[in-house]
Amino acid sequence: MLACTFFGHKDLNCDIKPEISKQIEALIDQHDVKLFYVGNNGKFDLAVTDVLKELRTKNPSLKYNTVLAYLPQKSEYYDYSDAIYPEGIECVPKRFSIIYRNKWMVSHSDFVVCYITHEFGGAFSAIEYARKHGKRIINIAEKKQEM
Repeated sequence: MLACTFFGHKDLNCDIKPEISKQIEALIDQHDVKLFYVGNNGKFDLAVTDVLKELRTKNPSLKYNTVLAYLPQKSEYYDYSDAIYPEGIECVPKRFSIIYRNKWMVSHSDFVVCYITHEFGGAFSAIEYARKHGKRIINIAEKKQEM
């Protein structure tokens, strides 16, 4: 089963849900992607989660998991019923758990959809890791600039 993961900067200053939806629908229609992984550490992750929830109501075969780096605090934004922990994360020091989780997400995915506007930070590092491992990367930020 083909899978996709998402990475983006924690702070997001625009509405990119339509572009996220367009990319997910294209991955489903053109590449038969059926499984999606998303984190829970910022506005980009929240936007992706909202889109996945909406699309799943139209397409019940769509599967997604929120991949956690550590135990979450109670949140009004996330429903953790689809949450998973990467194997082995319990042995990782907390300060490295997001990096470990991101690498796990990349290793379990064929595609990466991202919103990267600058070349530093955790999201950029995750994309560089994905690039080194030959994953197909779609940067929504580049597509938004073309519009």
